[in-house]
Formats: sequence, structure tokens, C-alpha cells
Amino acid sequence: MSDSYELENNAIDGEDEMGSLNHSTVQINLGGLLKFKCDKKLAVMSELSLDISQYDLSEYDIDAKEELKPDVCAYRKRPIIPKGKTDLVKVSQMPDLVIEILSPRQAVDYLIRKMNAYFKLGVKSGWLVIPSLDEVRVFSQPRSYKSFDLNSTEIVDEVMEIQLPIASVFAE
Repeated sequence: MSDSYELENNAIDGEDEMGSLNHSTVQINLGGLLKFKCDKKLAVMSELSLDISQYDLSEYDIDAKEELKPDVCAYRKRPIIPKGKTDLVKVSQMPDLVIEILSPRQAVDYLIRKMNAYFKLGVKSGWLVIPSLDEVRVFSQPRSYKSFDLNSTEIVDEVMEIQLPIASVFAE
């Protein structure tokens, strides 16, 4: 069976707890590129638990009541750990940028609904990365995005003022 058949017919409408080789590679590549290229203006994190317990996101049908966890996220101003604490398990400050990477078993529609929820939470920019197509969709608001693939030289996020070489995102 082809990967596209599997994606279309056995996709999970929700979080996929099992990663993949390409998903993992792209996640590390993106985090590293953002950290390296935007070190002075962005704080970059992976798998950060965002506290959504104060929000009703039921309209998005993403089955999340307590937290959302983007594959990669970035803040223009890093969340502050309160005095007396050493870390935060959940962060209530929403990031400026979220990046979701489609895993082979995940439904694209689920990640689009999740992206829409992020915008309701105040996120400024969202990227949907599709490793099987070497494609990145940069959303500036729900249903408004620009697509970048290997025919593009770089990914351009005008909202976040980011430019990254797209070939480096999908490099093995």
C-alpha cells in the first residue's frame, strides 16, 4: 500500500502518539534552524504543553480540554518561570508561532482544526508541515496560508519575519 492510501484510509483524527522517522527529522531540523537563524528574536521550544483549561475549544472538535502540545513553538518573549519555581509543566502564555508536523497516520483535517484553535488562543502564525510532500503551509490566520515546497528557495513567514531555507527543513 502507498503512503497516500494509508493516510487517506487509516488516518487518525487526533493526536498520533507514534512519530515517524521523517516527522522526527523535520521536527529537529525546524527547531534547530529557528534557534540558529532567529536566536536573538525567538525562544524556540518543542513539545511544550500549553494550558488551555480556561478556554472552550469544543467548536474545533480536537478533543482537548486541558492542554495542546505543538511539535515546535516559538515566543518573541519567553515565558517567565515564577519566583520559587524551577520549571513550568504547562505554560498559559500562548506562543507567537506554532508548528504542527503531519505524521503518516494523522488526518490533515485534524491539524487544520487544531491550527484554527491556536488562532483563537491568540497565536500569530502557524505552520502545517507535510513531510511526505516536502511542503510547508504558513498560516497568517485561519484559511489564509501560503504554500512552500522544494521548488521554493525558502519558507517566508511575513508575520513572524522569518526566512528559512526549505531544503534544510527536509534534509535527511
